[in-house]
Amino acid sequence: MAEDLFAEAEKAKTEGNAYFKDAKFAKALAAYSKAIELSEDEDDDDGLDSLDSAKPKNPSIQIYYANRAFCHIKMENFGSALSDSNKAIEAKDDFSKGWYRRGTAMMALGRPKDALRDFTQLCRLAPQDKDARDKLKQCQKQVTQERFAMAIGTEKTAPISQTLDMGAMHVDSSYEGPVYKTGACTPEFCKELMAWQRQEKSIAKKYAYQIVLDAIEMLKGVSTLVDIEVPDDGEVTVCGDVHGQYYDLLNIWELNGVPSEDNPYLFNGDFVDRGSFSVEVILILFAWKLAFPRHLNLARGNHETRNMNKLYGFEGEVTKKYDEDLYQLFCEAFCLLPLCHVINKQVFVVHGGLFSKDDVSLDAIRRVNRDCEPPDEGLMTEMLWSDPQPGRGRIPSKRGVGVAFGQDVTENFLETNKLKMVIRSHEMKEEGYEIEHSGKLVTVFSAPNYCDQMGNKGAFIRLDGKTMTPKYTSFNAVPHPNVRAMQYANPMLGQLFGMS
Repeated sequence: MAEDLFAEAEKAKTEGNAYFKDAKFAKALAAYSKAIELSEDEDDDDGLDSLDSAKPKNPSIQIYYANRAFCHIKMENFGSALSDSNKAIEAKDDFSKGWYRRGTAMMALGRPKDALRDFTQLCRLAPQDKDARDKLKQCQKQVTQERFAMAIGTEKTAPISQTLDMGAMHVDSSYEGPVYKTGACTPEFCKELMAWQRQEKSIAKKYAYQIVLDAIEMLKGVSTLVDIEVPDDGEVTVCGDVHGQYYDLLNIWELNGVPSEDNPYLFNGDFVDRGSFSVEVILILFAWKLAFPRHLNLARGNHETRNMNKLYGFEGEVTKKYDEDLYQLFCEAFCLLPLCHVINKQVFVVHGGLFSKDDVSLDAIRRVNRDCEPPDEGLMTEMLWSDPQPGRGRIPSKRGVGVAFGQDVTENFLETNKLKMVIRSHEMKEEGYEIEHSGKLVTVFSAPNYCDQMGNKGAFIRLDGKTMTPKYTSFNAVPHPNVRAMQYANPMLGQLFGMS
């Protein structure tokens, strides 16, 4: 019987590997879970070996856990990846992939010191592996950088927006692109910038700086929770994650019209990272925001943060296309983005989700200090990171941050604040959107064929001002220049080992 179970488990693992190779991570996850369940059945099958029960009878169990951990990493379920990595290490403490997966999960969770210990152990187990040594060096470098940043952070330095000398920044005489003027950002300029960037051309550095500086000044005047008013005869469009997919963003505007007073938009976070045109995305969004301050709304996502930008590409992209100072300026702007919006006092729109406690009021949200990097816990972090789950109550988040909340949590929040529904983003959906919690919660995701490999559709939602009834539009990805997703990501997230 044990041999039959082992063979079935190996078959499930092989199926998982095939799904993983095709980037079908959810199906791969299910296959690895089946292999693990079969192995656990095998452990329970033979009571005669109880004295040796500490050792799994399936010699591949650590492989199944490590492979499933890798799936979780690809799906950004870092909490679950950490749990599976621990189980792989427990099953076989000299299994190098277990330590690599755990180190990667620790890095993604913003715990580089813990990751450093794991990569150090990895190098002990694989001393001749060049990739392992490279990962250790990268991790050591990040820990050193963070220590330095903490040291200089104690010296009350002024924000970079207050120290820049824009007068010393000049535009090359050969530049033929759009010209930005402070206080005069028009729809015509925005359309010129859209077309210029479509050709893979960068706006002059001085103008890029000035756009972000002006966005910072504008965002200083908004609140943590922004109320949006839509007239009865009007509509508003809500978009989810864009993730640096500039050409798909342009396609949204081709399908649904560019922003205007009569065609307002709310972009619900995760503008940057992963896609390799994040600079173009955030500059055009800031430009439209400057052109229509009340009709182009932007919310912060979990990827508008330093930890995510360091790993998933935005920091590398900005420093490659421009320089470090512009990246620091973007970070300053991100800290000023609102955390959520309420449309017509009926629809709550937030990037991630709801909270670890009941009876959270809109007034409590308004009091949240958003001008910082997200803390380890609290309302701000939960708004950026939480996800819905199909059951009731709350369970630990598969991401390792925030909480997974059920329908009763959604209903309590809506009843407490006399609201109609929640719109959130933060998760890829096959059709670009998904309706949950008996229609009281909707996820919208606007990055089709996510990371050039997921095959999903994107979507946006239109709400009419009179009834706030959602209308959904799904759309496919459009071609983009030959620059792969994650081009600028930290190599720490690269694949160290192949699947087993």
